Amino acid sequence: MSLGSVISASRNAAGMTIDQLADATSVRPGLLREMENDNFVNCGGETYARGHLRNIATKLRIDPQTLLTLYAQEQSVTERKMQDLLTETNVMRPPKESKSVSWKALASISLACIVVAGVAQIIISNSKTVTVELMRPTPTPSVSPSESASSAESASPSADTEPVEVAMTGAIVVEISASRGKSWIFANDATGKTLFSGQLRSGSTRTIASDAIISLRIGNAGALDLTVNGKKMDSIGANGEVVNLSFDENS
Repeated sequence: MSLGSVISASRNAAGMTIDQLADATSVRPGLLREMENDNFVNCGGETYARGHLRNIATKLRIDPQTLLTLYAQEQSVTERKMQDLLTETNVMRPPKESKSVSWKALASISLACIVVAGVAQIIISNSKTVTVELMRPTPTPSVSPSESASSAESASPSADTEPVEVAMTGAIVVEISASRGKSWIFANDATGKTLFSGQLRSGSTRTIASDAIISLRIGNAGALDLTVNGKKMDSIGANGEVVNLSFDENS
């Protein structure tokens, strides 16, 4: 028997007319007659046709799968996925439709990432700091009034003060040239007396002399060139490096 014949026979067996079945299923009487004549063109497609068949089978108290199987054999013209067949026969739930991401959302996310990366770069760049080591001068022992006055005039290393040069003659002469940048310098003799204290600006030269030991503390060794007793020294350190040097009459 064809699908239309099975529907018609089941309806007659249930003692229902076309109009009664139409009222029970909300399917138009004309469409029911077409379906009983194996004409499913006006059902609105396979999905609607299968829905009508399940509804009709329920009202006629027959297995919906019987009508769906006959429909697949007689009316279906395209190969269907097993998932669709199982869904239509209520074996499994319809799959949830995945939401696609719009290009606007992707563009907004990309722009936000660029902005965050730019802000992070600015923060990192501005977070770099330069640490300058400051040194307190060694306290001087009791000296003569003239030496005390000279020491009082010597200030700690500072970018805003002029260097103070005390001793200019002696057995040890150190010439300091700021050839590659500026640096602060602090110089003592063997007794702890301040010989020089201050910042040496780039391009300038200072001479420190003493009859005994000269001890130097330099804040930017890579910027300076030293000449001791007429002999030029090799590199004393790297840029930004703080070094301590000491010279006597044998240097």
